[in-house]
Amino acid sequence: MLHSSDKLTEAQNELYTWIKEYISNFQHSPSIRQMMQAMGLKSPAPIQSRLKHLQEKGYISWQEGKARTLQLIDEMIEGVPVMGSVAAGGLIETFSDVNENLDFSEVIKKKDVFALTVNGDSMIDACIADGDMVLMEPIKDSLSLRNGTIVSALVPGLGTTLKYFIKKNNKIFLEAANTNYEPIELNLDEVVIQGKLLAVWRKI
Repeated sequence: MLHSSDKLTEAQNELYTWIKEYISNFQHSPSIRQMMQAMGLKSPAPIQSRLKHLQEKGYISWQEGKARTLQLIDEMIEGVPVMGSVAAGGLIETFSDVNENLDFSEVIKKKDVFALTVNGDSMIDACIADGDMVLMEPIKDSLSLRNGTIVSALVPGLGTTLKYFIKKNNKIFLEAANTNYEPIELNLDEVVIQGKLLAVWRKI
């Protein structure tokens, strides 16, 4: 499985199963309204809550407020052919024969990776933009994290945020890669580090 270890509730699993069937039939993601109708709900709030949990648990990638950005993590591409090198300076000979595959699935399975969709521009100077998907490795011991690691952190009252991790004098600082954002200063017991950055996935 490509998910974090978190299990789904009955309501979350019902929605996830329905979304998988819908995408299989129509090759695109459903709207919030369609999900509301399918689940017998009259308000979008429960759907958005379930989608947020599905995203946090690594089952879907979703840009909040934009239902059509929803993707199933299980259907991410498993292998991409490595076609050689590309020059960023002078020219080099172009590729000819494919001799290996870049296998994402093995990395994901070994590390129990989960994915999150980035909302906002606070990490833009780290080349992580709004709408990007980040692949995160779960963290078991946040005390072993090196300063400067990019992490997803759960802050009570603020939600989940993607920031640089800095530990100073028994304080945690979550620092943005954008000078427009001030660092978030927290006590050790005020933050849960969910994962550290492995890769950034961007659709052009």
